Amino acid sequence: MTSAPTTPMMATEPPAPGGLATSPPGDGPSPARGRLTKRHLAGWLFSSPYLILFATFMAMPMVATLLMSFTDFGLRDITDPMGAEFIGLENYRELAGDDEFRTALGNTLYFVGVGVPLTVLAGLVVAVLLNRGVGRLRTFFRVGFYAPVVTTIVAVAVVWRFVLDPYDGLISGALSEVGVTSPDFLGSEALAMPSLIAMAIWRNLGMGMVIFLAGLQSIPTEVREAARMDGAGPFQEFRRITVPLLRPTLLYVTVITTIGYLNVFEEPFVMTDGGPNDSTLTVSLLMYQEGFDFFHMGYASAMAYVLLTIIMAVTLLQLRLLRDRTR
Repeated sequence: MTSAPTTPMMATEPPAPGGLATSPPGDGPSPARGRLTKRHLAGWLFSSPYLILFATFMAMPMVATLLMSFTDFGLRDITDPMGAEFIGLENYRELAGDDEFRTALGNTLYFVGVGVPLTVLAGLVVAVLLNRGVGRLRTFFRVGFYAPVVTTIVAVAVVWRFVLDPYDGLISGALSEVGVTSPDFLGSEALAMPSLIAMAIWRNLGMGMVIFLAGLQSIPTEVREAARMDGAGPFQEFRRITVPLLRPTLLYVTVITTIGYLNVFEEPFVMTDGGPNDSTLTVSLLMYQEGFDFFHMGYASAMAYVLLTIIMAVTLLQLRLLRDRTR
């Protein structure tokens, strides 16, 4: 006898607890998705104060400045901004032939080319000395070197004017003791910019010192001890161990210092006002003069974006040159 064919029984899912049927994964809203949405909403809610402030005081002015750089926006257009005439790239073409802008750009690059290496080197040297040779008074010296960073430029200018005064300053007093006449540091075309660079180094090395100290203290002591056991001296240890492990920190300090020095404004504005004979005139100071002294705001806006382009190019170059060595 042949048996009748049996139909295969379909596998059934066990009923959910309480006798309620469960829906397939793709049907209906998922509680996890709801929680994710709530987290996103909470994140945007807590970020909204910063986003509003950033959009109001940073993003919108940047866009407005970019649009303004293509116009002849001036004092007459403040009450009616839409009345400014669109002139395209005329401001940028005028910048290319502006001798004063080229002078300011050259002074700025000189300030950066000399000031950045010396500031970074001074911060590194001070950090190494504090990390190795100072024990109990380390905090005192940290505060002392970092104090100029948080001091206002007006106070710094008063101190340095007294130091550099050719008649009653500290340097002139010290030179007079040995029968040497003090030069006019801020009144000489050859000495004005080096004097500002010296002030900038004194004012900013504390920032690099603090960051370098953090980087030095993150280097494992076992690595240093192993180098010493292999016969490495202090210089070899610094060159072969400290510098390679400190390259990411060195990259950060160099980039931040360069960006700040390319935007240098306070030092020449307070100390020399760009003189003598434009020897300390920088791009930021010229931008300020064009925008707020002569009210050539469209021209000043074009200058700002040229400076922004230079900053971005220099920063990318530094990241490329230094980052490859940190891998």
